[in-house]
Parts: sequence; structure tokens; C-alpha cells
Amino acid sequence: MCGIVGYVGKRNSVDVLIKGLKNLEYRGYDSAGIAVCENDKIEIVKKEGKIKNLESSVSSLGSSHIGIGHTRWATHGPANTVNSHPHRVGCVTLVHNGIIENYVKLRKELKDLGYSFKSDTDTEVACALIDSIYKECKDKLLTMKKANEKIIGSFAFAILFDDDFDNIYVMRKDSPLIIAISDDGNFIASDVPAILEFTNKYILLEKDEYGVISGDKVIVYDNDFNILDKEILTYEESLDSAMKNGYEHFMIKEINDEPRTLTATYEQFFKSDINELLCNMPDFSKYKSIDIIGCGSAYHAGLVGKSFLERYADIPVNTYLASEYRYEKNFSDSSTLTILISQSGETADTLAALRKAKDRGIDTLGIINTVGSSIAREASKVFYIKVGCEVSVATTKAYSAQVLILELMALCIGVRKGIISLEAANDIISDIKELPSLIEEEINNKPSYDKIASLIYKNEDIFFLGRGIDYSLCMEGSLKLKEISYIHSESYAAGELKHGTISLIDKGTPVIGLVTDPDLAMKTISNIKETKARGSFVVLVTLESIFDEYKNDDFYDEVITIKDVDSFASPLLAITIFQLISYEVAKLRGEAIDKPRNLAKSVTVE
Repeated sequence: MCGIVGYVGKRNSVDVLIKGLKNLEYRGYDSAGIAVCENDKIEIVKKEGKIKNLESSVSSLGSSHIGIGHTRWATHGPANTVNSHPHRVGCVTLVHNGIIENYVKLRKELKDLGYSFKSDTDTEVACALIDSIYKECKDKLLTMKKANEKIIGSFAFAILFDDDFDNIYVMRKDSPLIIAISDDGNFIASDVPAILEFTNKYILLEKDEYGVISGDKVIVYDNDFNILDKEILTYEESLDSAMKNGYEHFMIKEINDEPRTLTATYEQFFKSDINELLCNMPDFSKYKSIDIIGCGSAYHAGLVGKSFLERYADIPVNTYLASEYRYEKNFSDSSTLTILISQSGETADTLAALRKAKDRGIDTLGIINTVGSSIAREASKVFYIKVGCEVSVATTKAYSAQVLILELMALCIGVRKGIISLEAANDIISDIKELPSLIEEEINNKPSYDKIASLIYKNEDIFFLGRGIDYSLCMEGSLKLKEISYIHSESYAAGELKHGTISLIDKGTPVIGLVTDPDLAMKTISNIKETKARGSFVVLVTLESIFDEYKNDDFYDEVITIKDVDSFASPLLAITIFQLISYEVAKLRGEAIDKPRNLAKSVTVE
């Protein structure tokens, strides 16, 4: 959430900032602004709404060699121009990602010093705090350190001081920030895609580090003001990975990416057979239990992983929402593996859960997309999902790759424990290798999704039903639909219908029933029939073999069948179907598919 970009160098900073902010739109925002140095003074332009509103207002600005910009996602105070960033107090102008938890106390102290405030934000308080400290000590690095010591919460700051228009000053605690390097200037950003059209060379700013960025030099200091020799990293993905490349939306582009990215994910571990997987994946069979922690879709991926790990690896698994785990009493110990799932590797609650586990001496494993992110650096072990840049707020390819990694872990542990034979494991490997082509077939089945979408998109209530692993998949399918179409959607364990849920079924209410487990098919279909008896409109998603057995029963209106593949492959086909239905429904409703309201791609605050 929120985006920071800054530039100092030979280019016109106004152009660089606007381009950078546009590249960060996927993070979610409700206002945007820039501050640039022009004619030896700071000019600030900020607007509520989309970046195009800002862009139309900066044409009066001349050429500037230095500036900072921001896209805000409202936390303290409503989304309006006054609350948007940059903020300016005294001789300090800054932009901020994060949350200042003690801003009320600081605000009172600063008012007592004579400061007044125009906005409702914690950011303006931080700006005034830095100004007050700088007035006293007249040392910029010391000012940042003292501010760091007084602020409770998370932040990434980019700061301009009135007496130094040659440098951008940055500081970081928890909220991500990078410094990017090029021959004609240097950049800062909250995420690499902001600056990819200018450079792919960057430095990761760590917690409690400070940076001074000029047009030809970057200096990074630790908390004791020692100059650090920071590694210059190279972003491996091309700019094309952050562009639509002819697709109408990033979401559909990223669904179309899934065959390629799933291949890249499993080829980290094997290209031919189970022996390669056993050689390339660590031995997790020593653990007596596993905790899986995530938020949103990452948590749903963990639920699917729980099913596989318990069924095929015979290991008990607890799944936790990260925001709950960090405040609950936990009973895990050194025999527990804690798995943290996060596309960005910066999810605030998941990062806090990781640190809680580490403080208790528990082994941690990150399943991450972003190389060098906080969770990737701090976890004991990391698996990268290799999906490249995912821009759409509604995750698709990252979720599928997270599920695949957990499946491969279950397969590996199951073989090592003798639960799965080598022959059976190689059959599973064969089906996983066939997955990319099967997903392509599903993507090419567009007329089916168009038809189903046209029949349900006008409804305001939709239900997903499944049992076992199908219920976990329904949770993700339901989330995908409601977050981009704004239709009220619920997922239910099919057996819970009798406990009150069925009272919500009216004539014509769409019910999407997922049936991929032959052992549970009869019971799930019985539940679906109960909704049909009350007038529901049933969309059945099931395996071909299950459909052949039940196709003559009058309990469905539309059906999508999945090829009979191993149980390791069918969940990834099913979720692709749900992603495509959700996309087509949202498209028919005319919604902002890639940037749904009130949501952000990377949630870096609690």
C-alpha cells in the first residue's frame, strides 16, 4: 500500500516522478502528490484521486533536478488533498509509507512547542518532529536517528531539507524502500517496478539505516553512522513483466502467465523425476508439526497446503491468519516448522509473525515472490515462487505457485517417510509437468466463462460450496470474486448448510459447487441438491469422471468439467477456473479489475 518515488539527477524530476508513480498504481491509492525544487524553493502539487488528476496539474512546473512523490492509501483521515503527501512543516518536506503508532502523543508534544497542523495524518506529525529536532541539532543524520528513536511504528521516509537541494535523505524502519542507481541520476522507490524503465540496479535499505542520495553518489549509514558497503542488486525481471503487453488488464495477463510461471516454480526442484526433487528440496521430515501463516490469498494457499501435508506427509498442520497469530498464545516448539507465505515478502502482519517465531527459536521458511524482501532475508530458509512481477491487486499466478510449492513439500516428505512410493510419486510428477498445458486449455475455454459470467454477474449474492480441499479452494474463489466484482460472496463447507447457511438461498441465487474429491462427491452433491431444491442457480465445477457418474441427476444448471488428473494437479486447474469466472464477472460489471477500491497490493501496515 502507498508508493514512494524520488529522483535526483540530470533528468527532469517531474517527468520521472509521474512515470514512477504511474508504475506504482497497482499498490492501491486514493491521492497522489509530488514535491520538487524549482527556482531554489520547494513546489508541492498534490491531488485527490487518480494520478491523471495530478498529472494535469504539474504542467506549470518547470524543469527540476530533484523531487519526491507519493501515492497515498488513506489511514489517518479521509482521502483528500490536505491529507495527501508530500507534507511540509518548517524546513522539512517528506513522504511516508507506514504507520506512526504514537503520533497522538507526539502531536500533543509538538503543539506544546508551537506547531499547528493542517491535516489529520500521522505523516505531518512526523514531518514536524523532524523539523523540531533539526532546528535544535542542525545535523541531518543525527536528526534522522533521533526521530527514529522517538517514533513508534513503521516507516519509510524520503525527506527534502530546505538548506540542501542537492540530496534526498531517506530512513527506514520495517516499511520497504530501495535506492536505485543509474548513470544519469539516482532514485528511491518503495518497489522496483517504479524505476524499471530507468534502471534495474538497486540497493535494499535495511531497518534502521539512513541514506543520502545525490545525482552522482549514494551513501548508506547504519544506526551508528558507519558507512556501509551495500551490495548492488540486479532486478532479474524485464520491464515487460510489469506491463500489460496487449492484455486489457494485468489480471488476465497474469492468469495467462500461469503456465509459464508454474513451470518456472517446479523446475527449481525437478525437470524429470522424483529423485531430482528429493535431491533439491531440504529434508523437512524431522519436524513433528508445521504452522502455516499468511494473510488473504496467502492464507488460503496455506489451507490447501495443510490438506496436502496432512494427507500425504502425515504431519499435523496448523494454519493461522498472521494478524491473529501474532497476538495468540502459541504452543509450537523447536520441533515445529513455521512457514510464512507472502507474495511481497513485506506483509506487515506476516513479518511480525515471523519475528515472533524467531524470537522463540523456531525454524522458519518463507514462501516468497520478491527476492531480497524482508521476510526472504529474515527467514531461516526461503523458497521463491518465480512468478515475476505481479501487478494486479487480486493475486492469481502467485497464489497458484504458492500452492504448488506446498504440494511439492508434501510430496517430498511423503516419499521420504515411505507414505508415497517412488512409482506413485513419479506419476504425480508427470501430472504436475502436464499442468501448464492443461491450464492453457482452461484459459482457451473462454466461451464457457463468458456464458457463466453473463448468467450471474447481475446478482448481489453468490455462494461457493465444497468439502475438504474443495472448501479451501472455494474460499479463494469467493475472495477473488468479491474483491474485484464487489458482489457479496461467501464460501461454505458444504456440510454446514444445515446449520443456518441454507436460509440465505433464494430463488435464482447462484451457487458455485466444487467437487474434485471422489470420496466426498456424493455428500457434496447431496448438499448442492438441497440448494437446488430451494431455487438456486447451480454452477458445477467437477472432474470428468465424477460428472459422468452424476450428470443425469437434475441438480445443476451449468457445468465446467476438469480433466481426470492426479489430486495434486486438480486444485490448480480448479482455481484457474475460479479466477477466470471472477475476471469475466467483474469485466461485465465494469469494475476497476486491477485496482479494486480500498485494497492495496502490498499491505505494509497492520
